[in-house]
Amino acid sequence: MNAPATPRPARRREQLSDEVAGHLRAAIMSGSLPPGTFVRLDETAAQLGVSITPVREALRTLRGEGLVQLEPHRGHVVSPFTRDDIADIFWLQGTIAAELAATAARRVNDADIDELERLTEALDAAVQGGDIDSIAHAEFNFHRRFNHITNRMKLAWFLLNAARYLPPHIYASDPSWGVEAVANHRQLVVALRQRDVDEVVRLTRSQFDDGARRLTSLLDDLGLWT
Repeated sequence: MNAPATPRPARRREQLSDEVAGHLRAAIMSGSLPPGTFVRLDETAAQLGVSITPVREALRTLRGEGLVQLEPHRGHVVSPFTRDDIADIFWLQGTIAAELAATAARRVNDADIDELERLTEALDAAVQGGDIDSIAHAEFNFHRRFNHITNRMKLAWFLLNAARYLPPHIYASDPSWGVEAVANHRQLVVALRQRDVDEVVRLTRSQFDDGARRLTSLLDDLGLWT
């Protein structure tokens, strides 16, 4: 006898929990929920239009990631973090991405490069259109395809999980970031056509260095560490 399928409500609850965790994670990393802020179950549930259960499960996830901590009889509070924490997160992502980039540069074929060029133009069109969701989606599509070329899916999975700490809409809403991202991807396509491994790695690392600078600058402007 086949095992019974997982009930749909359970899958939906898990999806809601992931969505709430993503929302809170982005709010914390972007400074909208600064360290020391209490995350109230009922208020968060009402704000997001969900029940308390997925909020509670999301906070359990974030507690495991060290983004919030539970204070007895008081609730969940956003944990302290520093400029060094931001630097560490981007260092980890940049290191993994650079390894994937070197592999991609060695394994890429002309059809792959043509597809990356098409995805770059799709990103450019999204940037020109100014729709934040479209920009974030186009950028994700480019990197998903780029990492797929490596056939190192376990390593790409680690990068994807590390990237959860990136608040993508902060970058997508910044017009200067969009222009520079398109320029970077076009240079990356050229380097791939030339099979220039060192340049592909350099261009990849520069994206994460730029991301760290932008996020740190934003949090500085918000007075997060004053």
